[in-house]
Amino acid sequence: MSTRRHFMSQSAAAASAMAFPLVGGAQPRTIKVGVLHPVTGALAYSGQQCRVGALMAIEDINKAGGIKSMGGANIEALLGDAQSQPQAGAAEIEKMNEAGVSAVVGAFASAICLATTQAAAKYNLPHVVDVGVADQIMERGLKNTFRFGPGYRKCAEAAVANLHVLNMAAGKPARTVMIVHEESLFGTGTANLLARELPGYGYEVKEVIKHANPTRDFNNIVLRMKAVNPDIVIPANYYNEYALLVRTMQQQKISPKAIYSVLGGAASSYKFVKEFPDAANGIIDCNHWFNPKDKRSAELKKRVEAKGLFFSYEVFMTYTAMRLLADAIERAKSSDRAAIIDALEKSTFADHIMPYGATKFVNGQNTGAQPLMTQVVKNDIKVIIPREYRETDPVFPLRA
Repeated sequence: MSTRRHFMSQSAAAASAMAFPLVGGAQPRTIKVGVLHPVTGALAYSGQQCRVGALMAIEDINKAGGIKSMGGANIEALLGDAQSQPQAGAAEIEKMNEAGVSAVVGAFASAICLATTQAAAKYNLPHVVDVGVADQIMERGLKNTFRFGPGYRKCAEAAVANLHVLNMAAGKPARTVMIVHEESLFGTGTANLLARELPGYGYEVKEVIKHANPTRDFNNIVLRMKAVNPDIVIPANYYNEYALLVRTMQQQKISPKAIYSVLGGAASSYKFVKEFPDAANGIIDCNHWFNPKDKRSAELKKRVEAKGLFFSYEVFMTYTAMRLLADAIERAKSSDRAAIIDALEKSTFADHIMPYGATKFVNGQNTGAQPLMTQVVKNDIKVIIPREYRETDPVFPLRA
């Protein structure tokens, strides 16, 4: 058998591994972890970016000596493609369970995460959610599911409170809002939260418009926008639709007082800023963002750009989610699923580049997670809120 030949050829390595004390029987040479994302289909760009982040983290963990409490065991990625479909994601979980993974990191989109976490729960398989912002993912009482980043309720509340602060400071120029959102769990849930929160701050939500994924033409929606003439446009959608919507607004010469995104798929994206600098200029986003004061953020960004890629939230969210999992395996001293779940529950993981502080999970949600507010300024993306992470003062409104 080839694995046996491979094992014999590694006899020197095996002999040195034997020098480690064997805790509770033989230790595995590798720990299999599922890396599950939509790398084909409508969400392929984001899924591929997530996969890059996961693999970079695994490379860093293994280079730094692997899981030291298990004799330097390496993490081995088992790659899965959710094909931008929840049912395909669930099918991949079945395969990963069969292959004996100890945990799964993924699966980017809320609708896919809803399916994959549920499928993993049947096998008590630890599932670290890297992005998936829908709070339903965390509210079903699944003991196997852990989300490091903030959910959309927290993001929507922060966005609305911060919008109000900016608007009041500017003399309250903005009073009316139009929300444009994609049709799935993420966009619909975010839009519903915003439509519920905004009136309490004195804003009139003129219209909430839903669109399909993918949407290749936003002319009708933008014509409607022209008729409604809102002070603020809030998009909640994935990269392709976001970019197309904002470019269509630019072509039709629609310039609201602010484009104010909540979890905007392109708003705080270096790819968008580079490809469409004029359309991106001035856009504000409440989204996942790294701590700009931590020099490791800049180092990781450089490494990603050296691969010819953009340092997008998908990359650093999945990178950090994998580090969180490795920290739990280190403390579990085991590849056993129940032991890893227990270690995740007790996590105080703080060695990361996110603006969160130490991790504290309550019902699987990291209670310290928070979004930052960014604005596109001079072809770059800068943090404007909160003050302790601020890199530049906000410009609001963009157009008087």
